[in-house]
Amino acid sequence: MSSTKNMGRFGQRPCHPQLSEHLLKWASPSPRHTRNGTRSCPSRLRARTRAVIGRPARRATAGDITLRRARIAVRANVSNDEAFGRKRVMMRRPTLFLTVGLPCTGKTTAARRIEIEQKALRLTKDEWVKALYGHENPPSAQDVIEGRLIQIGLRALELGNNVVIDYGLWSRDERSALRQAAADLGATVEMRYFELTPAEQRRRLDQRQAEAPHTTWPMSDEELAEWAANIDIPTPGELDGSEPIDDPPAGFATWDEWRRHRWPPSVS
Repeated sequence: MSSTKNMGRFGQRPCHPQLSEHLLKWASPSPRHTRNGTRSCPSRLRARTRAVIGRPARRATAGDITLRRARIAVRANVSNDEAFGRKRVMMRRPTLFLTVGLPCTGKTTAARRIEIEQKALRLTKDEWVKALYGHENPPSAQDVIEGRLIQIGLRALELGNNVVIDYGLWSRDERSALRQAAADLGATVEMRYFELTPAEQRRRLDQRQAEAPHTTWPMSDEELAEWAANIDIPTPGELDGSEPIDDPPAGFATWDEWRRHRWPPSVS
């Protein structure tokens, strides 16, 4: 004879060994019978039982297993992609490209190529001056536009983007200030110097003036000769980055201070 020690309220064993006695008082007093005559837990008791101990797990099908594996794979791929993205951001340092040279020596052509190949933000001063002033080319406005473009470029570097600054930079101090600004942001600098013979430079200027006058201004031979005498040609150490950055000029504590003086925020 079987023992009645563990029998339930209705003469059958409880639906679950962990079922508490306080649940039994909520059961219906009248038991239900299945088709084969055995007793079963009333519906109210089954509902409360499921609420406490959970619905019995059904047998997993092949479709369930496939779906579970797919979800795990997706989570793993997302985690790997996020980790790779963080690692790539941490490892990749943005680059500031500087084009140095006299007019019509190939700076903008190279800057456009860098823009595409290096996915860089290109900042060409002449395009902005032409758009704002047309045939005029006021020196005071040039300084302000250059300064504004530098601010945009430094912000882009700070956000992790490559930048190419495309305007002359004839002065060594200008290049040193930008090298220091890039270094302060953790960016690298690549400097490109462009040079042509005076005859070839004159030929290109005349060709551009004839074919695309809206992109340039008239320039005399005297102006070209004066500019050629004033440019500080980059040294090999500047070009390959091996030469240390100079100290700021006398009267300026930092290159940042000199930069604000050289490129004022507004036209005076």
